[in-house]
Amino acid sequence: MRRVVDVAVAASGLVLLSPLLATVAVAVRVRLGAPVLFRQRRSGRDGRPFELLKFRSMRSPAPGREAPEFDHERIDGFGRLLRSASLDELPSLLNLLRGDITLVGPRPLPVQYLPRFTPDQRRRLEVKPGITGLAQVAGRNTVDWPERLALDVQYVDTRTLRLDLSLLLRTVPMVLRRTGVDHATGVTMKELQPQ
Repeated sequence: MRRVVDVAVAASGLVLLSPLLATVAVAVRVRLGAPVLFRQRRSGRDGRPFELLKFRSMRSPAPGREAPEFDHERIDGFGRLLRSASLDELPSLLNLLRGDITLVGPRPLPVQYLPRFTPDQRRRLEVKPGITGLAQVAGRNTVDWPERLALDVQYVDTRTLRLDLSLLLRTVPMVLRRTGVDHATGVTMKELQPQ
């Protein structure tokens, strides 16, 4: 059932939002240059890697300043707009269509984080990662790592279609209000440190 819904939502979204996708792609190319898409290897179900697609929202980092803590140096008003409106996430519909991710589940994290999880935190990999989830409706990037990963495991333990629907409905007003996009210390989350 989840896969059927994922394919239907992804296919419909790509068709209906194609004018918006094209407009954002051109704007990114003009404002930030090439490449238009940000590609990053993320961990899928059971830790299997895949390439997550997003619209690029930041300039290339200066040497030695690639960590998330320096993101505020690389983003301007245009990039903040893309992120706050979640427009940078639109290419992820291709990941949804391909089956890399699902609508609801723990957010996919960079592959280099895998060895940093505790055994309990690794349980977040028992399900397919999602576009939204418990941690997102709890505050998105304002939720610190321990709580965020605990919420991911809680989702694994309580996962139902009813919960998925509830989380999707709760996600809509958060995106419309553009809340929780920025962490208190910068544009995105601090990097997850080894436990």
